[in-house]
Amino acid sequence: MSFKILDFYKISSPLAGGETDSERSSRFKRIRWATFLSATTGYGIYYVCRLSMNVVRKPIVEEGIFSETQLGIIGSCLFFVYAVGKLTNGFLADRSNVRRFMSTGLLCSALINLCLGFTSSFYAFVILWGLNGWFQSMGAASGVVSLTRWYSSKERGTFYGFWSASHNLGEALTFISIALLVSGMGWRYGMIGAGVIGILGFLMMLVFMRDTPQSQGFLLDKDSSPVDSHSLPGKQTEDFNKAQKAVLKNPAIWILALSSAFMYISRYAVNSWGVFYLEAQKGYSTLDASFIISISSICGIIGTVFSGIISDKMFSGSRNIPALVFGVMNVVALCLFLLVPGVHFWIDVLAMVLFGLGIGVLICFLGGLMAVDIAPRNASGAALGVVGIASYIGAGLQDVMSGILIEGHKTVQNGVDVYDFTYINWFWIGAALLSVLFALFVWNAKSKKADV
Repeated sequence: MSFKILDFYKISSPLAGGETDSERSSRFKRIRWATFLSATTGYGIYYVCRLSMNVVRKPIVEEGIFSETQLGIIGSCLFFVYAVGKLTNGFLADRSNVRRFMSTGLLCSALINLCLGFTSSFYAFVILWGLNGWFQSMGAASGVVSLTRWYSSKERGTFYGFWSASHNLGEALTFISIALLVSGMGWRYGMIGAGVIGILGFLMMLVFMRDTPQSQGFLLDKDSSPVDSHSLPGKQTEDFNKAQKAVLKNPAIWILALSSAFMYISRYAVNSWGVFYLEAQKGYSTLDASFIISISSICGIIGTVFSGIISDKMFSGSRNIPALVFGVMNVVALCLFLLVPGVHFWIDVLAMVLFGLGIGVLICFLGGLMAVDIAPRNASGAALGVVGIASYIGAGLQDVMSGILIEGHKTVQNGVDVYDFTYINWFWIGAALLSVLFALFVWNAKSKKADV
């Protein structure tokens, strides 16, 4: 049975070519666009099945089902498992049929959301939401492998920028659609709705996404072809191992990983608790709070898509200067969001515009690109793995700490929960500031390619 499962997820066998250039041009472009758009949309829907919990937190607390600390523990389970899974499933995706691998992860994540809409058990939430972290980690790796298989290095960067914006699309879709369901029908229908959207995404990828160009009968240049790891000569394998060790020994990459981890604390503080904060501290409704947070996701699309253009055209290829500029923007945005007293709708909107733009750029730079720039070319995956696991450990610790700090400074006045967010404010802003400071430590870091 295990061999049949492994065979099911093997890279698709190539088909014989034989098409003329004109036939290849039209059919190849059509299939490649369908694959790119379905992978991008599919990964956006992954986020709906990951962020659904963030919209339903306040209603769950109000119904007395879970406390803020329990919600923090539940949320952290996803992040900690996701951190490990992102590294592991990256290796698996390289050797897999990414159409089947990616769609399987989304289907399982969707089913978990459906199940959680029908239970109030804390232990069920802990176990299933932790498992959701593992299935969620199947998405990003598959999307990147698909881009590598279908696009040459000359055009891959442009499409990578657009693909990277898929998580912002997913965040916006979540904070709008799931908020509408929760406001009108309750938190359970928010989880169920996320599950239904996930299943629709699963079906879309099965219909439109394809594994490799070779499986469709196309013969591409070597740069665009998927690599069969079993055919690598011994010398190449030795170089690969040496390059990965160089990544692990490079202190600049670990410093960038720490910088990204603190950035992810501020990123997921707003994603995970932003709606809760606006409801509890400023009195917004679930729908209005979700709308304000969704603005950061929409602006994040702009920041992500144009991050490469910003560094290449405005800063002559330097990532350090825009990382500093947008890192400071991230700090300023959080100060506006958290420290301005009273309810000021347009200030909150401005804060989310700045936050979205800043985080959109920082996700690309601190979240991977700066580490890849200074890593050997044949160890970019290892560099991304180091940064990725640190980032999501930071995100997980944030969820636990935020839950404890929020519940620990809650009082009940006239039967109403009243929160003191003072410590939360400095925790979130302090993390953003530390991210900027750590990034400054690698200002002059250079690539170690020559060493390997």
